[in-house]
Amino acid sequence: MTSRTVTLLDVARAAGVSKSTVSDALQGSGRVAEATRNRVRAVAAELGYRPNSAARRLRRSSTGAIGLHLPQTATRLDYYMNLAFGAVARAQEEGFDVVLLAPEGAAGGPVASRVDGLLVIDPEVDDSAVPGLLDAGVPVVTGERYLGPSAAPTGAVVCDNAASLTALLDHVTERGARRPAVLAPAGTSAWATALRTTAASWGQEHGVDVALRTVPFAATPGEAEETTLALLRADPAVDAVICAPDGAAPGVLRAAATLGRTVGGASARTGEGSASAHAGGTTPGHAADGTGIPLRTADGTGTHPRTPLRTADGTGAHPRTLLVASCVDGTATRSAEPPVTAVDLRPAAYGRACAELLCDILAGRTEPDTVRRHAWALETRASTVTPA
Repeated sequence: MTSRTVTLLDVARAAGVSKSTVSDALQGSGRVAEATRNRVRAVAAELGYRPNSAARRLRRSSTGAIGLHLPQTATRLDYYMNLAFGAVARAQEEGFDVVLLAPEGAAGGPVASRVDGLLVIDPEVDDSAVPGLLDAGVPVVTGERYLGPSAAPTGAVVCDNAASLTALLDHVTERGARRPAVLAPAGTSAWATALRTTAASWGQEHGVDVALRTVPFAATPGEAEETTLALLRADPAVDAVICAPDGAAPGVLRAAATLGRTVGGASARTGEGSASAHAGGTTPGHAADGTGIPLRTADGTGTHPRTPLRTADGTGAHPRTLLVASCVDGTATRSAEPPVTAVDLRPAAYGRACAELLCDILAGRTEPDTVRRHAWALETRASTVTPA
């Protein structure tokens, strides 16, 4: 049936059921047995059936669109652009357009009349638009939890951000760091709050004095460089810097170069030694449930050596070596010299997951108040490979 459009009637005949049963099965409505629903969907997929989105919108008085609200800083961060593309791709598969909402004046009634549902990503307590969006009268899915007092969203997709920073701190200490520092984001989002809290609690649990510095939520490389310079000059014992904001880690590398510090097993000035550590790509690390996967060498043959950053007499951390890592992976961390170890939050997949949950709620395939988990991976690179 590839020469013409496949209809509901075609699917009904192939599945041996009525047209109304096919309609109910594909929309997740009506009293259709689970086995029948699964068979209808399998037949529809095999025949290449695509719903007539215009007709479907007329039947349900739908606008055929969902709204997407991003943080105000999103336009200059790769993470949010990739997330948005993922959300758009998944929404289009369900016949929805995606409307990007202006950061200002997005609240309330007018929004509800233009969209069937809303995606609100990394909602901040001090974002004045968020309460109105949560109370707009349409289903709302948030990317990460909302920590404010307004109405709860209809659903959420969350990462275990405490576990991801814990994995980074564990990783640099396993590589020999004894005085780690975290450049944590300011702001009132669940992500920023979790990173600041985790940096403090991890230090208390491990008896390690973590040097915590707060930087803007979307800190630039220049702001990260300035903060790192001040940190290392005031506290030269710091031997690892974990930088949270997307794209800011190269600023930490520049600060290391300025102060003559060696990053990982490579020179911060020249990137010497990064090629062999980075060859063959990156490797996945701890899963979002915290169970973990052993960190392996680039060729997959075994675990990285866990050589402490020691002086020649073995009495303490090497004063010139600095390990650098990032809480967000992206072009800036992958292309840096040396490449920077980072948490891959898989933003395009995350955007797809948020849009999928909203579409499932709108179609009645999933109950409201559903919370889904999104997995991340730890990508180890030359910036945390210690010298032999």
